[in-house]
Amino acid sequence: MLSSPSLANTSFFQPPAFLLMGIPGMEAAHGWISIPFSSMYTVALTGNGLILLAVRRTPSLRQPMYYFLSMLALTDVGLTLSTMPTTLAVLWFDHRLIGFKACLVQMFFLHSFTVVESSVLLAMSFDRVVAISNPLRYAAVLTNNVIIGIGLAIVAHATLCLFPVPFLIKRLNFCRGNIFLSHSFCLHPNVMRRACADITINIRYGLCVVLSFGGLNSLLIVLSYTLILHTVMGLASPRERIQALNTCVSHILAVFAFFIPGITMSMIHRFGRHLPHVVHALVAYVHLVVPPVLNLIIYSVKSKPIREAMLRVPEMERSRLMYL
Repeated sequence: MLSSPSLANTSFFQPPAFLLMGIPGMEAAHGWISIPFSSMYTVALTGNGLILLAVRRTPSLRQPMYYFLSMLALTDVGLTLSTMPTTLAVLWFDHRLIGFKACLVQMFFLHSFTVVESSVLLAMSFDRVVAISNPLRYAAVLTNNVIIGIGLAIVAHATLCLFPVPFLIKRLNFCRGNIFLSHSFCLHPNVMRRACADITINIRYGLCVVLSFGGLNSLLIVLSYTLILHTVMGLASPRERIQALNTCVSHILAVFAFFIPGITMSMIHRFGRHLPHVVHALVAYVHLVVPPVLNLIIYSVKSKPIREAMLRVPEMERSRLMYL
């Protein structure tokens, strides 16, 4: 007769792999759907790479505003690379399996880059507050060392907060046969609900992360723009007000592009489990795949210095290679 601990050990199960669903109900059209996805991934990687090279190669762009934009571009590259391999594998080759450990690794990086992007957008709002409220001390406040410190703090904070997530999943007992994920990548809310165990700790920890980053960061961004509006309304000239607010338009659009789908996805995962799987999948794609493309378009269209520097990058790289 087996003791109860032995029974617990033999009944514990973790699947060797999960089955990614892609876009549920649209499997027959995955080949066609792969065309816009491939285009978005190509644009995101190429465009954000050009932004990084433009800031690095152009002396006039070595300013705090563009350093923060580089952080955003680098984060978008990381976010794109986190979802691209499995998404294109599902859409191109119908390769749906992802190993359990590989799923945990992807989950960690995907959520980490999401949290980093939220924090970078907050740092960019702080940059706008300093630039508009105290322009004479802008360069003195946001020195290179301060910007490097902010970047390192963002990465360290995200890493420490997301590090427990894979281990919270690894401790769970999963149901045999319940290995279907409603996306083409691993998300913590989706994976934990495949378990046949108490997931209260996972839910509470995930909620804390969402509130501390998504919720708190969005509130601080709103507070930043309240301070900016207070300063702008104190300017005497309407032309000066428009010029000051115009420097914030790109950032405001980037905030909307990131936070609105993110908040929607969090609400659906917690309160919309009755919705069709395709709704969950589409909202997740909008939140994780679209912003790296939109950020690129927003800043390249609204910022003339960035646009011109990006167009010069290929020529500068060719000239550099000729002298090697």
